[in-house]
Amino acid sequence: MKTVPDSAVSVARASDAKKPQGSTSTAGAARERRQRVQSAQTGMAVLKGLARLGGRASLTGLAAYVGESPAKVHRYLASLIDEGFVAQDTGSQQYLLGPEALMIGVAAMRQADPVRIAEPALVRLREQLEVTTFVAVMGNMGPTIIRFEEPGLPVTVNVRVGSVMSLLWSSTGRVFLGLLDDTRVLVQAEDELSQAEASLRAQLDSVDPIGALRRSVQATQCASVTDTNLKGISAVSAPLFDHTGKLCAVLTALGATGGFDASPDGPIAVALRREAAAASALLGYATPGTPPKPTETARRT
Repeated sequence: MKTVPDSAVSVARASDAKKPQGSTSTAGAARERRQRVQSAQTGMAVLKGLARLGGRASLTGLAAYVGESPAKVHRYLASLIDEGFVAQDTGSQQYLLGPEALMIGVAAMRQADPVRIAEPALVRLREQLEVTTFVAVMGNMGPTIIRFEEPGLPVTVNVRVGSVMSLLWSSTGRVFLGLLDDTRVLVQAEDELSQAEASLRAQLDSVDPIGALRRSVQATQCASVTDTNLKGISAVSAPLFDHTGKLCAVLTALGATGGFDASPDGPIAVALRREAAAASALLGYATPGTPPKPTETARRT
């Protein structure tokens, strides 16, 4: 039998004493960090699911929405209740957003600026469609342009930041007219109609010009014009809504009539409505009736 020198045994023991402890503790720490991250992600998925279901839901409904078992969701809800992010209705036993979640929502709404949120949409639309885009808000004088984006080969138009648009003969103004619940807007529209030339009035409904415009916008959730406000120019506009459901701004795309599809179902109107809906969601607006689907991140947790 071969003997091993004492020095070799000592080296082996020293090596064994150093290796396992360090590697085990490092692996354990990494595993613990992963578990904490996964736990936080699941907790956030539960909280976001509750918010996207309107801020109130049953345990089974919430579990089905986030794709987890009711038992697992219940554990996370208990922790969220302890921290004030969720509360439970003692009568219906449904879960609802708690005071801490509401405080975060209020802080986010204070930061929600429709112009800032609309800026990336303007750039995307300009690059995707190669058209001029702008965002307008309702000012004292009427719909006012506050951000303007032009493509590489811009169309010559006499509107810029600060320009006030017509309520009756611009697509921007028609969206405000149709969707903004404000009597002052109706008064401005009536004043504009009374002062308009006969050739302009002839473009509108002869029986109920303002009412017909409003109904059209409400039906399609957009407005379009061709050679009305600016000769040779067509435009399409779509609304931005805030967290209360109030119209707060309007996105518009315009271009030369010959190469611009201004139809409500055309690619420009579809892209514009899609960007406006996404911006509205960032402002806290939830489309009535159908809560948005959970994100891929929420499904994976």
